[in-house]
Amino acid sequence: MKPDWLDKTEYPFSPNYFNINGCNLHYIDEGKGETILFVHGTPSWSFDFRNIIKSLKSSYRCIAIDHIGFGLSDKPENYDYSTQNHSRTLEKFVFDRQLENLTLVVHDFGGPIGLNFAIHNSDKVRNIVILNSWLWSSQDDPDFIKLIKVLKSPLLPFLYRYFNFSPRFILPSSFGDHKLSKQLLRYYTRPFADKTQRNGTVAFAKSLLLDQDWFEELWNKRESISTKPTLIVWGMKDPVLKPKYMDKFISGFKNSVSIKMESCGHFPQEEQPETVTESIINFLTDTKNSFR
Repeated sequence: MKPDWLDKTEYPFSPNYFNINGCNLHYIDEGKGETILFVHGTPSWSFDFRNIIKSLKSSYRCIAIDHIGFGLSDKPENYDYSTQNHSRTLEKFVFDRQLENLTLVVHDFGGPIGLNFAIHNSDKVRNIVILNSWLWSSQDDPDFIKLIKVLKSPLLPFLYRYFNFSPRFILPSSFGDHKLSKQLLRYYTRPFADKTQRNGTVAFAKSLLLDQDWFEELWNKRESISTKPTLIVWGMKDPVLKPKYMDKFISGFKNSVSIKMESCGHFPQEEQPETVTESIINFLTDTKNSFR
């Protein structure tokens, strides 16, 4: 059942649930055709892919999950919210739903979550679409070194839990020229209704501090997916994941094409969904034609 704050016109999808570790993981499954699997980051959920799915579902089967602790999924207080466990959950979901020949669309933390799955199950992934993400250690990045002080502060989890800091402040500040309206922002804040439901966002912040070595391992293991057809769509005004991150993806994924969205920030799928959708359609059409 959809919550009363969720506009059915804005998010007109039927809910589905997958039980994992005693929790209900919410997902949407719309349309028919080749399967596109969307994996979100933080502090978002399947909502940020809604406009793309509305357009693609006439030709493709579009599946988008909400990680446990996010969106319309359960948000238990005591749970393994680690990035690695989210990736294991994704793997179990794909196997349970018997999904094959996937086009994997990843954004933000969806990158390490989804691409880790792909590295270990490359036979199930046909194409990859990467939106403003990463897959390596940032510990030598000057911008990240500055961020470490913030991540280590005991004030950070307090702000996240008691002020819903991640969706209320960090998310809107990451946009480029196309600012998020207050009406749309509430769809990102409402899933985290009180402090007991915000452990998922806190865990992702901790992951940035604790999992840099694991991210680097993923980059070093990328060979199994590094030649798959890959579309890289990048918001060039992302204040954190700057264009140099896009360049590194291009260098490591040899069969890739890139789209630079000059006026967008961290969420190009929310800022300019029509352009992102068109880019995905063109990419999948070109990829399909090249195999004929």
